Amino acid sequence: MERYNEYKDSGVQWLGEIPSHWEVRRLNTFGLFAKGGGISRDDLQDDGKPAILYGDIYTKYNIYADNIINHISESIAEKSIRVFPGDILMTGSGETKEDIGKTIVFRGEEAYIGGDVIIFRQGKNNSAFLSYALNSQFAKDYRYRESKGEIIVHIYANNLKRLYLPIPPLEEQDVIASYLDTVTSKIDTAIAQQQKMIDLLNERKQIIINNAVTKGLNPNVKMKDSGVDWIGEIPEGWKVKKLKHVCQAFGRIGFRGYSTTDLVDEGEGCITLSPSNMRDGQMQYEKCTYLSWEKYEESPEIKIFNGDILFVKTGSTYGKSSLVDNLPLEATINPQLLVFKNFTCNNRFLARVLQTTTIKTQVEVSVIGGTIPTISQQKILNYVFPYPTEDEQEAIVAYIENKSTPINAAIKASERQISLLQERKQIIINEVVTGKVKVC
Repeated sequence: MERYNEYKDSGVQWLGEIPSHWEVRRLNTFGLFAKGGGISRDDLQDDGKPAILYGDIYTKYNIYADNIINHISESIAEKSIRVFPGDILMTGSGETKEDIGKTIVFRGEEAYIGGDVIIFRQGKNNSAFLSYALNSQFAKDYRYRESKGEIIVHIYANNLKRLYLPIPPLEEQDVIASYLDTVTSKIDTAIAQQQKMIDLLNERKQIIINNAVTKGLNPNVKMKDSGVDWIGEIPEGWKVKKLKHVCQAFGRIGFRGYSTTDLVDEGEGCITLSPSNMRDGQMQYEKCTYLSWEKYEESPEIKIFNGDILFVKTGSTYGKSSLVDNLPLEATINPQLLVFKNFTCNNRFLARVLQTTTIKTQVEVSVIGGTIPTISQQKILNYVFPYPTEDEQEAIVAYIENKSTPINAAIKASERQISLLQERKQIIINEVVTGKVKVC
């Protein structure tokens, strides 16, 4: 693509050269910052005033986002911060550094902000251009450096105000934003198609797991009332048990927590697993954080081994679980997780149980908290589930794994496509908002 005729040193190391007629300005010179708050999960209702929580941004993050999925009463809205069309919304916290600082332009008519959302309001520049710039790689790298926290990672407005951005004249901002809207919308459509395929495949897998784990493999078996409303009928020879009767749970004890000073480079410590290492009931080790060996040895009860089961008790992905396998290195857990060990049942069967709607129903009624949802260990261990004989557990596991193998392969293929599309989108945004290529 075409480049600009002349470039100059931006004076900012991570920006490099920019077109000679562009400026470099700190974000605090553009407008006002505010922070959302005052709305928790308990305030949400089926209808009423539209509300945006921080999770709506970082899980559904898209430059065109304007669909509101939450609602609050008028009385709660009166005490909350309103956002207006053209406001830029940024996530102030998340489970990983990838989650923080993600940015959208609000394009709706009315909404109120809850959770940890940073609001940036300005009137003299193109909001869409600024949002693209804030989603560029150099802005992400800045947020990574400035983020803080162990259980939940935070970026604060005062830190963001110091971020330098390359700023072309307003007319160029308009053209660049329009160009990126067109190009990235096509990529977003392709991503959405792949994600829809993943959702359908996961739905199919969920049905297989639910039916096998709660009803067994014999369609003609005689059923009986389980005595639990959300479980319903179960095969006659089955029991109902609590998690605490089939395993033990361990978490990171508060006084043995850790800070960023305990984190080390790869090769200098163990992996500290987080919810980001868990996807669709399976472990992922592409992006890992490492903890010093000293902190690893300090808590032997949460040393992680193949065959353990991890469960998210704190954060936006509460209730997510994964069976640990293929560990590449010694590992422990961060404070968001519990680990289940010392099983008196088939651990692979229990891993499937934790993925059923039976457990998810109990998760939803036991979670508390607004910005940082959490579930107590005691409540988790009291979750109930259908319990077949040992032979049936083994047969159910084999059946599910056989049925899930081609589905998992298809899901991974779609995830690879999404990753490539997201990488392509990021490169285009980076090159255009920094003036490396000319589109006007």
